[in-house]
Amino acid sequence: MPFQKVTPEKLSLAVTRQIEKLILRGILRPGERLPSERDLADRFGVSRPSLREAVSELQDKGLLTTRAGAGIFVADVLGSAFSPALIELFASDDEAVFDVIAFRRDMEGLAAERAARLGSDTDLQVIAATFDRMESAKGRANPEREARLDAEFHMAILEASHNVVMLHMMRSMFQMMQEGVFYNRQVMFKQSTTRSSLLDQHRAIRDAILARDPAASRAAVEAHLDFVERALADQRRAEAHEHIARQRLEHENYR
Repeated sequence: MPFQKVTPEKLSLAVTRQIEKLILRGILRPGERLPSERDLADRFGVSRPSLREAVSELQDKGLLTTRAGAGIFVADVLGSAFSPALIELFASDDEAVFDVIAFRRDMEGLAAERAARLGSDTDLQVIAATFDRMESAKGRANPEREARLDAEFHMAILEASHNVVMLHMMRSMFQMMQEGVFYNRQVMFKQSTTRSSLLDQHRAIRDAILARDPAASRAAVEAHLDFVERALADQRRAEAHEHIARQRLEHENYR
């Protein structure tokens, strides 16, 4: 018969599995410092030797790392999907900029749809709170903070979609996303796009998700990124026209 005796699970294995789940679900983040060994043992309700055994196994798997005198940390299991040099190329290449926006529109539209349908009440509270911070930051003359909060708002939606593959993939691209948001905002402000109009677009996304309307949530994200795409295309066109106009002027001056 294909039956085997049931043996109690080792406490260290139960701790290992719980920490693995927390990392997989994106609750424990790369680089995050864990509580002290004593505090962790108390929280898990296990002895310190059992905890050490679990930590050692997670270190062997490359999920945790210890730093002398500093403690236990979640390993950098994500890294960055792209090098800083490639991120800069994405931001400056004419075609790549629009490819990034198209990719974000597809992924974030799906994430918003899922967030409206699958996000918990707490997920939606996080999205609302992040938007409130965006609103508070408006007009404080800190473009870097505005860009970071913008990226964090979109990341909160991705977290609320409850798809761990999508979550970790987009987290690994967070730097590119933040750099892109900062660049896009600079371009749009050249065209007199107001912070209020951008905030209104994010408010529409928030409202649709809080209303738990999947179709409206996706449409709001797509409308926002369509606006960004048009603004970038208009700026590129304006720059090309200015270049041609300067050539004409120089030619006329030398006639």
